Amino acid sequence: MLNEAVRSTAKRLAVIIVSANSGHWLRPCLRTVFEHAGDIELDVVVVDSGCTDDTVALVQREFPRARTLSCINRGFAHANNQALRGVDSEWILFLNPDTEILDGSLADLVARADARIDIGLVGVRQVTQEGQLFPTIRRFPSVARAWFEALGSERLPIRAPWLGERELDLDRYNDEVECDWTSGSFMLARRDALLGAGFFDERFFLYAEETDLCLRIKRAGWRVLHMPYLTVLHHVRTNSWEPRLHAQAVFARRQYLEKHFPPMRRGAALGALIVAQGIRALLPGVAERRASSLAALKTLIGLEPPPFGRPPPVALVRDESVDSG
Repeated sequence: MLNEAVRSTAKRLAVIIVSANSGHWLRPCLRTVFEHAGDIELDVVVVDSGCTDDTVALVQREFPRARTLSCINRGFAHANNQALRGVDSEWILFLNPDTEILDGSLADLVARADARIDIGLVGVRQVTQEGQLFPTIRRFPSVARAWFEALGSERLPIRAPWLGERELDLDRYNDEVECDWTSGSFMLARRDALLGAGFFDERFFLYAEETDLCLRIKRAGWRVLHMPYLTVLHHVRTNSWEPRLHAQAVFARRQYLEKHFPPMRRGAALGALIVAQGIRALLPGVAERRASSLAALKTLIGLEPPPFGRPPPVALVRDESVDSG
């Protein structure tokens, strides 16, 4: 149910935040959204995705300018789609609850993006709680990148595009950079681009849904851009090896490959994923990492089911399979 919040008929920016028992993050997240809004009218929607915590009560009590929407927890894509159907803004910001806006204004970012009629989606600078830049400029998966990453290419001093998906030349994050896709923790999307490409594919419960969305947006003729005019703190767990989430991330990558790669390339890329998880599961090192990689390997080859259940058999968005590899 939507709580009664004052709404304008012509919202300029909708901010969608999905909470799956993430109420403990919402206070600083929402506070900084409103503090860094600038001269823009916001329609802030917090999606209660099967929460059992105080998400709804906190928003209603402390942030009356926001509204809540409750739905069954069928994943990140499903929750965002539920909110998308109830907003009418020209721009929509998909924002993780474990983020805080540190610098810049949403109004300025939207104005810069809106002035470029070919931009469909924008990402921004993100830093971790340790103050390190979090790489959010990404390249689409390919067979070559999958194999190089499996063999540890990110440890090399070379920063060639064919070595991996993440842009690791940190100086580039100070400039506008066209990219293939960006982290789903902060994605500013033009409504027309979403309508043309289709909403999130709800077969992705968690992870890879932003890669898939950006691919479809670019295939529809829009550009995806990194813009350095806003900085976000993302409480990302850079050293976490939680087996359930890691297994889900690897399973989602397999879903992406099955959706977008033709059979031969799909098999080659899946082979790289299997090798990567096998190496990490067998090599000596952090016990948690080995256990996490083993769980991911079992899920990847079908010995264990996906951590969050089997995806629905049919996509709930309009889209077509394409070859990106």
